[in-house]
Amino acid sequence: MKKQPEVTAQTRQNLIDAFWSLYCEKRIENITVKEITNKAGYNRGTFYEYFTDVYDVLEQIEQSLIPGIDELPPVNFQNENIGMPLNMFMKLYEHNSKYYSVLLGDNGDPSFASKLKNATKPTLRQTFYNNNIDPVEFDFVLEYVLSSMIGIMSYWFRKNKVLPAERLIELIAELTENGVKKYLL
Repeated sequence: MKKQPEVTAQTRQNLIDAFWSLYCEKRIENITVKEITNKAGYNRGTFYEYFTDVYDVLEQIEQSLIPGIDELPPVNFQNENIGMPLNMFMKLYEHNSKYYSVLLGDNGDPSFASKLKNATKPTLRQTFYNNNIDPVEFDFVLEYVLSSMIGIMSYWFRKNKVLPAERLIELIAELTENGVKKYLL
């Protein structure tokens, strides 16, 4: 007897949702398969049809949130002074904010930020790389920019979007183009 794809997809999503509600409350090492299945209303055997363990659930969620190079929106140059494509990152972050705000938060997965940076670096490298810059140094520049963008957007969500999104994008652009000196002196 073959399972119905809609039912299978819904069962998998129910297990993911149950895991996620637990993950929002506590660290992954404190989550059990039994808790997930009890919350979702399934037995352990059903869980193991979709996942190997609780870490596999988290890994599958993270993989679904990390854009492939073909999924990233193209970077359009409208003028010479474009800077980093901040709107691209803001849209990506807001689209996945339910997950990003937790994964990139204090109790999230420390490796997720690195996975996210590694997924977006190829697009930025292709768009902005200049042959006059040492490729190793350029990689450090990308790491710096992506770390600061991910950090400030995570902070923005933790602060319940206290700044309007447009102002946050302006602030990131100002900091990227002019540095922080003006704000600290």
